[in-house]
Amino acid sequence: MKLKFCGLMREQDICFANAIRPDYIGFVFADSRRRVSDRKADCLRAQLMPGIQVVGVFVNDAPEHIAALANSGVIDLVQLHGGEDAAYIERLRRLTAAPVIYAIHVEGWRDIERAKGYPVEYLLLDSRTKDAYGGSGKTFDWTLIRQMEKPYFLAGGLNEQNIPRAMRTGAYALDLSSGIETDGVKDETKMRRVAALVRGGQ
Repeated sequence: MKLKFCGLMREQDICFANAIRPDYIGFVFADSRRRVSDRKADCLRAQLMPGIQVVGVFVNDAPEHIAALANSGVIDLVQLHGGEDAAYIERLRRLTAAPVIYAIHVEGWRDIERAKGYPVEYLLLDSRTKDAYGGSGKTFDWTLIRQMEKPYFLAGGLNEQNIPRAMRTGAYALDLSSGIETDGVKDETKMRRVAALVRGGQ
C-alpha cells in the first residue's frame, strides 16, 4: 500500500518527507490555507529526495497552467478536485502525459460509479463537504467503496486511529493531510507514526 502526505508547504515539511520517504507528496495549487505558489513549489521540489513523486492538486485550473507545471518537472502527477468533466480531462491529456488522479466527493455509491469510466489512471475517494473541495478532515462511509477495478487513493479524515481499518479497504494509497498536522502544520512525529502503521501492516 502506498502513502501520500498532502499539503506540504514549508522547507521543514520537505525535510520530514525526505526522512520518512512517503511514496507521494502533494502540493496544493488551489485556494486553500495550504496553497503554494508555482515558484514555491519549484523551490520545494528541488529539495525533495529522488524517488518521492509529487502530486499537484488543482480545482478547475487552466489545463495549460497544469501542463506547464507537469512538463517542467515541478509535479509528476495531476490531481483534479473540482469535478472537471471528461472534455476537460481530454484537453489536459493533449497537453501533458502526466498521470491523472480524479477526486470524487463521496456521498453515495453512484458518485463512485459515475467516475469509473473517466480516462484517468487513478481515482481519489474523499468526503463531501459543503463549500469545500477537500481537506475537511472527515471520513465518509467506506462500505460504499465495494469492488474497485481502477486503483484509488483513500482520503478524508485519515489519522493514526483509523489507519488500520483504512488499510482493509483495498485502497492503492492512503492520502493524509490534516491527520498529520498539529495546530495546522505538518507534525513529523505523526508522519512517522502513520508511515510505521502503513509499512508495519503490509
